[in-house]
Parts: sequence; structure tokens; C-alpha cells
Amino acid sequence: MKTIIKLTAVLLIISFSACTGQSKKETKERVITVTIEPQRYFTEAIAGDRFTVVSMVPKGSSPETYDPTPKQLVSLGESEAYFRIGHIGFEVAWMERLMKNAPHTQVFDLSKGIEFIHGPGHAHGDHYHVGGVDPHTWNSAINAKIMANNIFQALCTLDKENEAHYLARYDSLVHRIERTDSVVFHMLKENDEADHAFMIYHPALSYFARDYGLHQICIEEGGKEPSPAHLKELIEISKFEDVRVIFVQPEFDQRNAEIIAKETGTKIVSINPLSYDWEEEMIHIAKSLVP
Repeated sequence: MKTIIKLTAVLLIISFSACTGQSKKETKERVITVTIEPQRYFTEAIAGDRFTVVSMVPKGSSPETYDPTPKQLVSLGESEAYFRIGHIGFEVAWMERLMKNAPHTQVFDLSKGIEFIHGPGHAHGDHYHVGGVDPHTWNSAINAKIMANNIFQALCTLDKENEAHYLARYDSLVHRIERTDSVVFHMLKENDEADHAFMIYHPALSYFARDYGLHQICIEEGGKEPSPAHLKELIEISKFEDVRVIFVQPEFDQRNAEIIAKETGTKIVSINPLSYDWEEEMIHIAKSLVP
């Protein structure tokens, strides 16, 4: 009788262990890795709780020059997919090595279908803007809608059975993007007092400027700090273009912007084009250009 009781107890333990193992397997989180925080916002908006989304470039770091940590390289192996933004310095320098480290991870390019702004290629730190493609594609409502569609298609590829879930959330995100675009458009295109030109240290708003007919004047010179001669030229341009605002970003030095502001009486405004709160940041930028 004791033998039967012991055998029964062992079978119950094995059965419980098997069920527990199966439960863990079934509830294992599915992970997608992206490069920057705005991508995480777009991806989470569509994916909902079906995937955990992580960013490679942390808050406060520049995606032009960031190097991943060993822990991030190990964690990448847990991702089913990597959503790249397109042509940013981090991806140019690291994408091939990242994929060698995680060969099973599917790569989706969110810049597919975007009409790029081209300029002369230039070095930035130890990276290079290949082919002169401006990589800051996400700072545009037009581009954001294209990215959202690319994310939706990628999620359906990864998880076809939940397509209806992704479609509903994709439609909601597109509605929010269009609403943001409308708010910004009315601020900048239908307001005669809104600024036409603005100055910025690092040219992260090229697509934003294109969308709303603005003139972006960059303080950087070929990806580097401006020379004294270029700084003097920028002061003259600022006066001629009637620039009222100089945008500065947290990951870049503000000293040159402060010199120009002092000489021209312009206002320095802090922005964060890498913010997770994409809609809020686009509206903040637009408001800063309205007297």
C-alpha cells in the first residue's frame, strides 16, 4: 500500500512539473528589438501586449554613435525580429555584426517606401552617413504612416493569426498620426506669423521641414562642430532669415547655439526628436515656431 502511495505521489509530481513546464513555454514573452524610442512607440501602439518591444539605443544617447553593451548583444538573441529605422549611424556600423550574433532574428526595414532626402555623405563621430541619405525619417507624419504600415505588415508576418488585432490597432495609430499632422499643419501652414526658418544643431528635422515648407539651418558642419568662419556665417544667416528659434538636442553640445543666440537675440528651445512620446514632441516643435 505504501508503495502505491509513493508511486502515486511521484506521478503527481511529474505531472505537475510537466504542466508547469508547458505553461512556461506557452507564456514565454515574444520580443522585438528596435533601434530608437520613436520606433518603440509605433511598434507598441500596433503590437499591444502581443510582443515586448525593446530599444537598442537608450534614452539620452545618440543613435549616430552609440555602441551596444555586451548585455544587449546577448539579449538580442531572445528577439524574434529586429525593426531597423533605415540608415542611422548605429545600424550602419553594427547591423551586420548584430545579425551574426543573432542569425535567427528576422530583420524588417521600416524605411521601405519612404522618399529619402539626400545630401552629401559625411562622417559623424566614428560612423558615416552612407550615400548622403538623411536618416531622421521618423520626424515626419508622412513617413510615420509609412513606418506604421511596415510595422503592421511585419507583425502579420510574425504572427498571422492575430492580424485582426494588429489591423485595429494600426488603424488607431494612423488616426493619431493624421490628427497630429493636422494640428501641426494648422499651426505652421495656416498661421502667417509662424516662423519660416529655424536653426538646429544637428539636422534631425529635415523631413519635418519638408512636410511643412520650412527652412532648416544646421549649425553642424559636415557632422562636426562649426569652424569660427562658419559660425560667423551662421550669425549672418540667422539675421537675414529672421530666425527666432534655435533648437538644441540633449545629446549634443549647446555652446555654439548659445554663441549664436547671444549675437542674434534668438531663443534656444530644447527638443528631443528621439522621444518615445512622438505625437507630443511633434506638437512641441511646432508650437515653438509660433510667436
